[in-house]
Amino acid sequence: MRRTNIYLDDEQTELLDRLAHSQGVSRAEMIRRLLAGALRNEVDDVAADIAAIDESFGVLAGAEWPERGAGDREAHLARMWEIGS
Repeated sequence: MRRTNIYLDDEQTELLDRLAHSQGVSRAEMIRRLLAGALRNEVDDVAADIAAIDESFGVLAGAEWPERGAGDREAHLARMWEIGS
């Protein structure tokens, strides 16, 4: 490996540290992983995400949904609460 120095602003450093902590790796390892993904074109592609959302529009237009009455959600949550207790 070769040593490389970079400058990050405070926000970038904070976000990088949070991400590294959530993954259980060092700041340097997180940078290596992010860079490796970017170099392999695995970076989030906003345009592709938006295109996927656009293509999915209306897919469930003809779907049948179960009837829900007033209080059904509360009753379901109460049952889940009892199961979890």
